[in-house]
Amino acid sequence: MISLIQKEITKYGILLFVVVFLLSCIHQRKPTKLKLDFNNSLILSGESHFKNMSQLTFSGENAEAYFSADGRKLIYQAHDGDSLCDQIYIMDIESESVELVSTGAGVTTCSFFKYPNDNGIIYSSTHMDNPDCPPKPDFSRGYIWKIYPEFNIFEAGFGGSNPRPLTSSPGYDAEATYSFDGKKIIYTSLVSGDLELWSMNPDGSGKQQLTNRLGYDGGAFYSYDASKIVWRAYYPETEEEIADYKSLLAENSIRPMALQIWTMNADGTNKEQITNNNSANFGPFYFPNGGKIIFSSNMHDPKGRDFDLYSINIDGTDLERITYFEGFDGFPMFSPNGQYLVFSSNRNQNKRGDTNIFICEWK
Repeated sequence: MISLIQKEITKYGILLFVVVFLLSCIHQRKPTKLKLDFNNSLILSGESHFKNMSQLTFSGENAEAYFSADGRKLIYQAHDGDSLCDQIYIMDIESESVELVSTGAGVTTCSFFKYPNDNGIIYSSTHMDNPDCPPKPDFSRGYIWKIYPEFNIFEAGFGGSNPRPLTSSPGYDAEATYSFDGKKIIYTSLVSGDLELWSMNPDGSGKQQLTNRLGYDGGAFYSYDASKIVWRAYYPETEEEIADYKSLLAENSIRPMALQIWTMNADGTNKEQITNNNSANFGPFYFPNGGKIIFSSNMHDPKGRDFDLYSINIDGTDLERITYFEGFDGFPMFSPNGQYLVFSSNRNQNKRGDTNIFICEWK
């Protein structure tokens, strides 16, 4: 009897060891080092966190590039030519091979991989309502963003197959990203009458409003442990600001001039403002350990034209400038293992107006 008990203890002990080992391997899963051609002349003086930089695109406007869960691919939006509209592409980072994964119709924005298994993609598109490229913004009222009401959020297979809408409201639904545990999608919607953050389940069910303050809430990302959310926000306060915001919103537009970085819990509680300046701060993303946020801002440029990357603690302390290019650096994202940073930049342009994708090791 004792020997049988010992055998059972040994059997379950081995089983427990195997389970713990497998869980440890999953938690510590890291891609092997990417094989890239480096051009460290692209790293400017003062950019001390960058190592082994590579340029991945070389023409057109390429932006909002985000890593796959295995850290080997990027999904991003791009177009090359003023008459064209953004479409969604997936790039294999090592080979730099590119595949169109949106329909090629309408205009698209804000794509992301389905975490944690890379078993599909999400993006926003106007193609379901209108296959044509919509008219460009009218800048007679200054620099504005268009909030096309035809935008809906779609899911699709990894290569773009079988796109299916996850939203169908008559107004703007876009700026969607996955939580890294794969349980939630966060996005911006006008369904309430204002631009608020909402979450939903991966199948489009369980939609929940997370913000409720007059103004724009958007560009949200989850922390890697899915417990927190970081986003950009503009809240008009004076009568003039409120009137201007509402007037533009009625024309499906916003003026992204004084965006601030905010955080909250994944359920919408404990909202905290992180930046507090008169600048445009956007594209925030958590460091892998969750203790810092990287974002883009024009806070150093009195003319407001030069955007660089900054980092800041989640309590708003220890602001550090990361990039020093005289132009645009934005849309940063760390690879899941924290080894690489991808971002978009005007540096090393072939022609005026080009925005390209760059990747480097982080140190």
